Amino acid sequence: MILDRKKLKQEKSNEGENQDENKHGISFYVDTLLDVKLPEENRSLDVEEILGLCSEFLNGGTDNTSTLLQWIMANLVKNPHIQQNLFMEIKGVIGNEEKMVKEDDLHEMPYLKAVILEGLRNGTMNFMIGDMGMDPKVWEDPMSFKPERFVMSAEDGEGFDITGSKEIKMMPFGARRRICPGYVLALLHLEYFVANLVWNFEWKAGGDINMEEQREFSVRMKHPLQALISPRFL
Repeated sequence: MILDRKKLKQEKSNEGENQDENKHGISFYVDTLLDVKLPEENRSLDVEEILGLCSEFLNGGTDNTSTLLQWIMANLVKNPHIQQNLFMEIKGVIGNEEKMVKEDDLHEMPYLKAVILEGLRNGTMNFMIGDMGMDPKVWEDPMSFKPERFVMSAEDGEGFDITGSKEIKMMPFGARRRICPGYVLALLHLEYFVANLVWNFEWKAGGDINMEEQREFSVRMKHPLQALISPRFL
């Protein structure tokens, strides 16, 4: 696909045509990479470099989120009382009739947000800074999965600052000016999927829950989660 796009751009350039996307003020990510010039080396990016950047772009928006979702569900299976607390919060917001948690419902679920934040601390998406979330000098009982540490109290104001603008206790998305531009969408996806998975299904262990890590593009579960799920509504 990269080579095809490069060929198309070259053909239009040779023919003196403007790119169709430029007529509408739209540019594609691959096109911007094809236009990059490295002044120090006086060259453009090669195909392998563009491929690597595209892979990071796609994985950063999908792989990290799906990996973290698995970590969170594993912790909810391992800690059924937390799963039950979350289920009861959801029930208190949407009652017994609704079959799906909607995006607007998420704003009324502080415990859900605490579960997601604890998942971000326990199953960090970047192993280079993962030790920060496990520092006993910063976190009490850091190896335990305790969403309660993020439950907002009256004194907390806006709650935990994940952007690092006030203090940095963990930074799964980076921090401050270098923070991931898609972190808000990632949090929304995690809240939405976790809420609906817990609301619609009861999750139980299908064997031993092994939390051993495997470090790849992100920190994966070395032994993927195997759980027994049963529908809550028939």
